[in-house]
Amino acid sequence: MRSRRGLAGDSGMVTAELAASLPVLMILLGVALSTVSVAGQRVRAADAAREAARAAARGDSGAAARLVTQAAPGAAVTISRSGDRVVAQVRIAVHPMGGWLPALQVVERAVAAAEPGELGGQSAPEVQSAPDGQSAPEGQSGVPP
Repeated sequence: MRSRRGLAGDSGMVTAELAASLPVLMILLGVALSTVSVAGQRVRAADAAREAARAAARGDSGAAARLVTQAAPGAAVTISRSGDRVVAQVRIAVHPMGGWLPALQVVERAVAAAEPGELGGQSAPEVQSAPDGQSAPEGQSGVPP
Protein backbone atom coordinates (compact mmCIF):
# COMPACT_ATOMS: atom_id res chain seq x y z
CA MET A 1 0.00 0.00 0.00
CA ARG A 2 1.30 3.44 -0.90
CA SER A 3 1.52 6.22 1.52
CA ARG A 4 0.35 9.70 0.72
CA ARG A 5 3.90 10.87 1.12
CA GLY A 6 5.05 8.99 -2.05
CA LEU A 7 2.43 10.71 -4.20
CA ALA A 8 3.41 14.18 -3.04
CA GLY A 9 6.72 13.98 -4.96
CA ASP A 10 4.86 13.49 -8.29
CA SER A 11 2.78 16.64 -8.04
CA GLY A 12 3.31 18.97 -10.99
CA MET A 13 4.79 16.35 -13.35
CA VAL A 14 1.83 16.44 -15.71
CA THR A 15 1.99 20.21 -15.87
CA ALA A 16 5.70 20.16 -16.66
CA GLU A 17 5.26 17.52 -19.36
CA LEU A 18 2.42 19.48 -20.94
CA ALA A 19 4.44 22.69 -20.86
CA ALA A 20 7.34 20.95 -22.61
CA SER A 21 5.22 19.31 -25.31
CA LEU A 22 2.73 22.11 -26.03
CA PRO A 23 5.03 24.09 -28.41
CA VAL A 24 5.66 20.94 -30.45
CA LEU A 25 1.94 20.26 -30.68
CA MET A 26 1.29 23.84 -31.84
CA ILE A 27 3.95 23.54 -34.56
CA LEU A 28 2.43 20.26 -35.74
CA LEU A 29 -1.01 21.89 -35.87
CA GLY A 30 0.40 24.79 -37.92
CA VAL A 31 2.08 22.41 -40.37
CA ALA A 32 -1.14 20.41 -40.73
CA LEU A 33 -3.21 23.53 -41.40
CA SER A 34 -0.65 24.80 -43.93
CA THR A 35 -0.71 21.45 -45.73
CA VAL A 36 -4.48 21.58 -46.00
CA SER A 37 -4.29 25.16 -47.30
CA VAL A 38 -1.73 24.27 -49.99
CA ALA A 39 -3.75 21.21 -51.02
CA GLY A 40 -6.87 23.36 -51.34
CA GLN A 41 -5.04 25.86 -53.54
CA ARG A 42 -3.75 23.02 -55.73
CA VAL A 43 -7.33 21.88 -56.28
CA ARG A 44 -8.38 25.45 -57.14
CA ALA A 45 -5.49 25.80 -59.58
CA ALA A 46 -6.30 22.47 -61.25
CA ASP A 47 -9.97 23.44 -61.62
CA ALA A 48 -9.01 26.85 -63.03
CA ALA A 49 -6.55 25.32 -65.50
CA ARG A 50 -9.13 22.80 -66.67
CA GLU A 51 -11.77 25.51 -67.23
CA ALA A 52 -9.27 27.76 -69.01
CA ALA A 53 -8.12 24.95 -71.31
CA ARG A 54 -11.70 24.11 -72.25
CA ALA A 55 -12.57 27.75 -72.99
CA ALA A 56 -9.38 28.32 -74.97
CA ALA A 57 -10.01 25.11 -76.95
CA ARG A 58 -13.32 26.64 -78.02
CA GLY A 59 -11.39 29.74 -79.16
CA ASP A 60 -12.46 32.04 -76.32
CA SER A 61 -9.25 33.13 -74.55
CA GLY A 62 -11.00 36.08 -72.90
CA ALA A 63 -13.45 33.76 -71.20
CA ALA A 64 -10.54 31.56 -70.15
CA ALA A 65 -8.95 34.43 -68.23
CA ARG A 66 -12.30 35.32 -66.62
CA LEU A 67 -12.90 31.71 -65.57
CA VAL A 68 -9.46 31.51 -63.95
CA THR A 69 -10.14 34.73 -62.03
CA GLN A 70 -13.45 33.32 -60.79
CA ALA A 71 -12.14 29.85 -59.92
CA ALA A 72 -8.86 30.96 -58.33
CA PRO A 73 -8.68 34.64 -57.37
CA GLY A 74 -5.14 35.98 -57.57
CA ALA A 75 -4.01 33.33 -60.05
CA ALA A 76 -2.09 33.91 -63.27
CA VAL A 77 -2.83 31.87 -66.37
CA THR A 78 -0.71 31.06 -69.42
CA ILE A 79 -2.45 29.53 -72.42
CA SER A 80 -0.41 28.06 -75.27
CA ARG A 81 -1.56 26.32 -78.42
CA SER A 82 0.37 23.86 -80.51
CA GLY A 83 -1.19 21.81 -83.26
CA ASP A 84 -4.49 20.44 -82.00
CA ARG A 85 -3.69 20.89 -78.27
CA VAL A 86 -4.39 23.77 -75.92
CA VAL A 87 -2.39 23.89 -72.69
CA ALA A 88 -3.42 26.09 -69.77
CA GLN A 89 -1.02 26.63 -66.90
CA VAL A 90 -2.22 28.33 -63.72
CA ARG A 91 0.07 29.74 -61.01
CA ILE A 92 -1.02 30.72 -57.52
CA ALA A 93 1.16 32.12 -54.73
CA VAL A 94 0.23 30.43 -51.43
CA HIS A 95 1.26 32.02 -48.12
CA PRO A 96 1.39 29.25 -45.49
CA MET A 97 0.94 30.04 -41.81
CA GLY A 98 -0.76 33.34 -42.59
CA GLY A 99 2.29 34.85 -44.26
CA TRP A 100 4.82 33.93 -41.56
CA LEU A 101 6.61 31.64 -44.00
CA PRO A 102 7.80 32.41 -47.54
CA ALA A 103 5.23 32.05 -50.31
CA LEU A 104 4.97 28.81 -52.25
CA GLN A 105 4.14 28.71 -55.95
CA VAL A 106 1.42 26.23 -56.87
CA VAL A 107 1.42 25.41 -60.58
CA GLU A 108 -1.18 23.21 -62.26
CA ARG A 109 -1.56 22.41 -65.95
CA ALA A 110 -4.44 21.13 -68.07
CA VAL A 111 -4.56 20.07 -71.73
CA ALA A 112 -7.59 20.11 -74.01
CA ALA A 113 -8.09 19.20 -77.64
CA ALA A 114 -8.77 22.25 -79.81
CA GLU A 115 -12.15 22.47 -81.49
CA PRO A 116 -12.03 21.74 -85.22
CA GLY A 117 -11.65 24.92 -87.23
CA GLU A 118 -10.59 27.06 -84.26
CA LEU A 119 -6.86 26.95 -85.00
CA GLY A 120 -6.90 26.12 -88.69
CA GLY A 121 -3.97 23.75 -88.20
CA GLN A 122 -1.65 26.63 -87.24
CA SER A 123 0.11 27.33 -83.99
CA ALA A 124 -1.41 30.31 -82.21
CA PRO A 125 0.54 32.70 -79.98
CA GLU A 126 0.63 32.36 -76.20
CA VAL A 127 -2.01 34.19 -74.21
CA GLN A 128 -1.27 35.19 -70.64
CA SER A 129 -3.32 36.78 -67.91
CA ALA A 130 -2.07 38.58 -64.83
CA PRO A 131 -3.63 37.98 -61.37
CA ASP A 132 -5.87 41.04 -61.77
CA GLY A 133 -7.53 39.50 -64.85
CA GLN A 134 -5.80 41.82 -67.34
CA SER A 135 -3.77 40.41 -70.20
CA ALA A 136 -0.04 40.45 -69.59
CA PRO A 137 2.53 40.94 -72.34
CA GLU A 138 4.03 37.76 -73.76
CA GLY A 139 6.83 36.45 -71.58
CA GLN A 140 5.36 37.81 -68.34
CA SER A 141 3.18 35.56 -66.22
CA GLY A 142 1.75 38.20 -63.89
CA VAL A 143 3.22 36.47 -60.82
CA PRO A 144 6.41 37.85 -59.32
CA PRO A 145 9.30 35.38 -59.23
